[in-house]
Amino acid sequence: MGDNEPLDPRRSEHAPLPEAFIHIEETIQAIGRLHAEHNATATRLQRIVDAVTWFLSRPMVIVYLTLFVTVWIGANFMLVLLGHPSFDSIPYAKLDALVSLASLYFVAFILSTQRRDESLTRRRELLTLEMVILSEQKIAKAVALLEELRRDTPSIQNRVDEQADKMARPADPQSVIDAIQETRSQA
Repeated sequence: MGDNEPLDPRRSEHAPLPEAFIHIEETIQAIGRLHAEHNATATRLQRIVDAVTWFLSRPMVIVYLTLFVTVWIGANFMLVLLGHPSFDSIPYAKLDALVSLASLYFVAFILSTQRRDESLTRRRELLTLEMVILSEQKIAKAVALLEELRRDTPSIQNRVDEQADKMARPADPQSVIDAIQETRSQA
């Protein structure tokens, strides 16, 4: 199956899910497509920055940096012991400058990677919000249908259920946002 082929949830690399759970497979594949699209839009420079950031984030880099500084200081010390001039004498100004420059690059790599990852995070948050709103609307409709069924079924005593009536009305997203902002401003 090529990268651009639509994904068929029934055709999978792993054991197929029962038909009742195909929606789970479809959701997983939709999230996978979101990530794939995000990665596909990366420029060559962004891919290089991501690779460098990935490498720098590995615990082994601490060992490499420690070895580098140890070798730097050890080589300077050995040169002095052998009667040669050191290439960076104490307090190791060149090492300090090199570490400062490397730190600037590390920060730039990390910030660049975080900025790119934030765009994916924002898309996922928007997707989550849309799914929650859609789910809330579906639940409200299901409650309304159940209440209608209860009223229309002669064998069930008809009564007023205020809580069900409230739950049958879908929430207004703007009202929810206003309530959240009001609560935060009071806190």
